Order: sequence, then C-alpha cells, then structure tokens
Amino acid sequence: MPSARITITVPAHLVEAADRRAAELRRSRSFVLAEALREFLTPRQSMVREAPAAYAGGLGTRRLAQLEADLALTPEERVELAEETTLVAELARPRARRDQVLTFDSVEAFHAWDRHESMDG
Repeated sequence: MPSARITITVPAHLVEAADRRAAELRRSRSFVLAEALREFLTPRQSMVREAPAAYAGGLGTRRLAQLEADLALTPEERVELAEETTLVAELARPRARRDQVLTFDSVEAFHAWDRHESMDG
C-alpha cells in the first residue's frame, strides 16, 4: 500500500507517549500513529458494554447485532479483520529478549536487514 507523508501538530506529551509505545513495540513512531489513526477511524457498533448477565438467556441484543454486522461483511472483509486482530494480538504479546551477535558484509546489507526487522515487528 502506498504511503503519504503528512505534517501534523500534536501536543508534546502525545508525541512522547507515541515514542514510548513505539520503543515498547520495537516499531517506528509512524507505525504507532498509523495504528492509532486506523483504530480511531474504524466504525464501532456501540461503546456501551452489556453486563454478562445479558448473555444468560442467549446472545443478547448487542452481541446479536454484532453477529449480524459481521455476517454482512464480505468474506474478504472478514479475513482482513481477522488478520488485523492477529496483528494486534501479536503486538500485545511481550517479546522475549534474545542476545545475539549479528555481522553484515556491508552497510547496505545491514539496512536491508533493519528494514525487514522493522516490517516484521
């Protein structure tokens, strides 16, 4: 997917928080901000959560509405949402620290490796 460069002004504390999150995830600031924007732009069915007791006699009205909305999606849209959910779950999972020594034949080889690592998360 092609990218576009933009310039925005945000409060410094939000930039600092985004940088901290990026460091935690070992990702770029752009990745964190793009994920936040994607999350913000994703339509939500409802911000109200049902009490667990609402499910005792069946699915409950909100869960049934969510199921109907999910079934209205195309198979491609469902797969895309499932892939996004998997990505979020992988990002939330803490990574084990591994000590290793890497060597490269050239600076270009290092940059190619670094780009690949950044994309893999």
